[in-house]
Amino acid sequence: MSLEDIKNRVADIRKLLDRYNYEYYVLDNPTVEDQEYDRLMNELIDLEKQYPMFDDPNSPSHRVGGVVLDAFEKITHKRSMLSLANAFDEAGLRDFDRKIREVLHVDAVDYMCEMKIDGLAMSLEYENGTLLYGATRGDGVTGENVTNNLRTIRSIPLKISDVAELDVRGEVYMPKRSFLKLNKEREELGEPLFQNARNAAAGSIRNLDSSIVAKRKLDGYWYYFANATERGFKKHSDALNYLTSLGFRTNPERRLVHGIEEVLKFVEEYTDKRDSLAYDIDGLVIKVDDMTKYDIIGYTAKTPKWAIAYKFPPEEVITKLEDIIFTVGRTGKVTPNAVLTPVKVMGSTIQRATLHNEDFVNSKELMVGDYVYIRKAGDVIPEVVRVAKNRRTGAEKPFVMIDTCPYCGSKLIKIEAMHFCPNAHCPARNSEALIHFSSKDAMDIDGMGDKVVEVFFNQGYLRDIPSIYDLHEHRYEIIDMDGWSDLSINNLLSAIEKSKSNSLERLLFGLGIKEVGEKLALTLAKKFKTLDAIVEADFDTLRAVRDVGEVTARSIVDYFKDETHIALINSLKEKGVNMTYLGEDVVVDEANPFYLKTIVLTGTLNRYGRKEATKILENLGAKVTGSVSKSTDIVIHGVEPGSKLTKANELGIKTMSEEEFETLLKEAGMSLL
Repeated sequence: MSLEDIKNRVADIRKLLDRYNYEYYVLDNPTVEDQEYDRLMNELIDLEKQYPMFDDPNSPSHRVGGVVLDAFEKITHKRSMLSLANAFDEAGLRDFDRKIREVLHVDAVDYMCEMKIDGLAMSLEYENGTLLYGATRGDGVTGENVTNNLRTIRSIPLKISDVAELDVRGEVYMPKRSFLKLNKEREELGEPLFQNARNAAAGSIRNLDSSIVAKRKLDGYWYYFANATERGFKKHSDALNYLTSLGFRTNPERRLVHGIEEVLKFVEEYTDKRDSLAYDIDGLVIKVDDMTKYDIIGYTAKTPKWAIAYKFPPEEVITKLEDIIFTVGRTGKVTPNAVLTPVKVMGSTIQRATLHNEDFVNSKELMVGDYVYIRKAGDVIPEVVRVAKNRRTGAEKPFVMIDTCPYCGSKLIKIEAMHFCPNAHCPARNSEALIHFSSKDAMDIDGMGDKVVEVFFNQGYLRDIPSIYDLHEHRYEIIDMDGWSDLSINNLLSAIEKSKSNSLERLLFGLGIKEVGEKLALTLAKKFKTLDAIVEADFDTLRAVRDVGEVTARSIVDYFKDETHIALINSLKEKGVNMTYLGEDVVVDEANPFYLKTIVLTGTLNRYGRKEATKILENLGAKVTGSVSKSTDIVIHGVEPGSKLTKANELGIKTMSEEEFETLLKEAGMSLL
């Protein structure tokens, strides 16, 4: 065959395989035998190997995976991926409906009711009819590029007939059948089981080896055409139907209803049907169908007001409270914790639950040996709800709050409802300090989560913060532990090494100085530039810094007076940890109208966004706060400002629209975007 013939043959096979994938994975109506499908796939793979000039990243052959990455690159969404506000009962849904009807001045609203699949939110971007990339939600603005893994999901179209830009949102999940099969295989291999299908899907989609992802048999439903109104669509239901016509797998369980009563009937129906679905759902999503009304209905800073997630009531199960033990946090706070007979709650095995403090335990009338009802608060955090008093036998033991630290023996002190160990060098604080130091908002050491730190601490691989940077010495011991491999330990050690080059504010926050939060750490880093300068600063020097009060200044001075803390810093210096502020210095024109002003932002800021506007104002020497008071100088408002603007007007505080703010910046040549 000529090259032209081969090129045409490759195109023909791809067209056939795309059709067969659509029929099997989207329509659930296969028209070809597996043997014929496999024969065509093998022929395509062979041709692409022999003639690499005809290869294409969106070829059906790439759905089998095989790409291995070192890490996922970050990607900025073309349009923010907003989260949804929650309703937990009928009253919450009726309140949602009432507010919309009042804004629109109508008696009833058409809503699209959809499944809230328990998976991972995902964005697909298409250009010229081809999948350009797929990304996780991340923080809503920036996600991770997981395109290679998404290509392994056979229901996702790699090519579509629409050549204009297409931004599609949906949920990637693991079907119940795939989850059971995967855990059976892991059990046979002696590998740890996934707790639930969502965890399995999350672990799979972030696997750096796409061939492993392909074997996990993930799937997805696509529920939102993000740029539909730009393309002329007026109804969400029409946009979904259009996505279906392009070959996207949209959920057939969706229903267009009229008015809140029909919404409530839908909720009642699927509360009963949820267990019969082939995938896990943790609720339902209700959206206004008329997209032309979205801007009128408005947005909060994080959520649209025209949609809401109804969350199913949390599952409650009963288990035995075997013991109450005490842990000590990095600030010395002593917390009672329930030790429970292991029990499954919403797919996870629960053995522990925090009991917060002495007052909480007494308010629940808990006794060791009780049978208690537990649930996951917000479907995430285990909590003890109540005691099954009718199951008491008389053998239960009353709860007694301890008065000395279980780790160092120091006499506890009580401040309001909390108990604290006053010993700053209590060994129990070390593991908590390690967790905080490694956390995302501090040194951001990926892979050093709570459980990893706890295990390494108990094994003696970690003793204190500087020992993090000696962890490479235990490399081969860690590899021998369950769940660790060359790849995972390499990733962890790379993240540790990378953290050495963080800017000063991360280190300062990571040290866990009392009263020094993330924002103040940045203020101090900008002001003093080096950690040595902060160490040398006296009380009056610190007190002169904006946002540093007497208590905070004293806490900082006391921290750096402690020889143990100075030794810690010197050890980190020796290990190559950066001690200098690396951010951009902004020269502030003190004549600008925002200098030394206290400002509140309210409503949806469409031009800048809340974070960007805050950054601009702080760089101009302003202080941005979250609430309006007599000390507020200016309130800058966007769409749907609410009560903060009302209060500002009542107090006679100067107000400014986002447009006026932008004009003022431009006139003064101060736009820092």
